[in-house]
Order: sequence, then structure tokens, then C-alpha cells
Amino acid sequence: MHIEVTGSGPPLVLIHGWALHGGVFAPLVERLSAHHQLHLVDLPGHGRSRDAGIPLALEPAANEILARTPPAVWLAWSLGGLFALQAAALSPQVRGLAMIAATPRFVRGQDWTHAVEPAVFSQFGSELQQDYRGTLERFLALDTIGSEHARAELRTLKQTLYARGEPAPVALQQGLGLLEQSDLRAALPALSVPSLWISGRRDRLVPPAGMREAAALAPQSRYLDIASGGHAPFLGHADQVAQEVQKFMHNLQIPAVGAT
Repeated sequence: MHIEVTGSGPPLVLIHGWALHGGVFAPLVERLSAHHQLHLVDLPGHGRSRDAGIPLALEPAANEILARTPPAVWLAWSLGGLFALQAAALSPQVRGLAMIAATPRFVRGQDWTHAVEPAVFSQFGSELQQDYRGTLERFLALDTIGSEHARAELRTLKQTLYARGEPAPVALQQGLGLLEQSDLRAALPALSVPSLWISGRRDRLVPPAGMREAAALAPQSRYLDIASGGHAPFLGHADQVAQEVQKFMHNLQIPAVGAT
């Protein structure tokens, strides 16, 4: 699995969302690398991990990232949040969680109403087999719709999407399966580390009310809603997101790698 390391200071592991790769966090790298050692993960089947040899499954991928990174705060966007929550449940090596437009359950249920219909992800799976590139571009549009900076964000995501090669079709299907089937809500009350939850109020994939509800289940949580943000607030509102992450990291007082 490809993990790029840049910057210096207390470590931060960054996990991207479906179909993209660690390069999507460029705006945060620009703002955080002077203060933190960033570990930018390409999930299996994505970016430079296209041929990683492990499935896009929660426990295998989380264990691999844990084995390749130091004790750190994990920052995760969208699908990446499932891997971060899984890692926090597996190991005390995760010292804190910064969840951006991420939730323990992405689909609606009788007791979880602030989410999308289950058919959304299964439909993308069917369409992916018929129109690979068109389906990916439609998903990127969902990432940005509603945001104050939707056009600029969509342009950035389109430029980023294939910058490290095409994501593997099998990994994309596995990722859609995770989004449709995963439910990690039970892990939140037992979460032993602080967590920061950042939503975009105009997000059409992860409703802010769902993130607020998830944050309320975690014992040491703080919830922040970016009023004009969409599903990728770290693109259009990078300054605000970076400031909140730095504040969160500072309060945790995570030592730099190798510090005594």
C-alpha cells in the first residue's frame, strides 16, 4: 500500500474517499505540512495502491495502515471514515479522529434517518459496469453539489481523479459495498480517544444531522458545521478546516515522531 510521508511535527494520517487517492488532500498538505508529519494513504485499488494485493476491506486495510504509520491522529474523509473508525477500534495507536463528511453508517435505516437511500450506492455499482468514467464523474458531481464553491471543487476533483491512474474497478465495487453495508455506530460509545466531526451544511451525501448524531454517540467529541460547505469542505474551505484540525491536534499534544 502506498503511503506518502511529508512535513514534520506531530503525525497525522489522512485517508481519502471513494475513487480518489491521497493527492486529493493537497489543500490541507499546503496548510499543515509545516506543522505536522503527514502520512497520505492511497487505499487498496486506488492511486499508487492500485496493485496493493489486499482487498478494500476494513480490517485488512486498517491493519496495514497501522503497521506502516506511527501513533497518530487519523483524519478521514467520506468512505475513509470507516477505515479510521475500524483502526481506532483495533488499536490505541490511533490517538484521535478528525472525521470530515464521514459517518459510521452511510445509508438510511429505520433507526438512522439522516442518510441517503441504500439504492444510491447499489445504483452506482450497476452504472459503473456500463459507463466507468461517466459514473465516476457523476459521483464527483455529488461530492460538490450545493457547496458555495461547487464549480471550483468539481474542477479540482476531476483533475485529481486520474492523476495517479484509474482506480481498479474491483476496488470501486468493494468500496460501494462498504458504503452500502457498513454500520460502525456500535463502536462510537466505546471510542477512547477525542474526535472532531466536520460537516458541510449543504452536503448531499452525508447529511450534517447524521454527523451530529454520530458525534453525540462518541464520549469526547466536538462537532463543527461549515455553513456553505458541501461534501468536500477541505477543498472550498481549506483554511477553516486546517485551522480546526491544527487546534484539535494542539489540544491533544501528540509528540512529533522521534521526540522524547
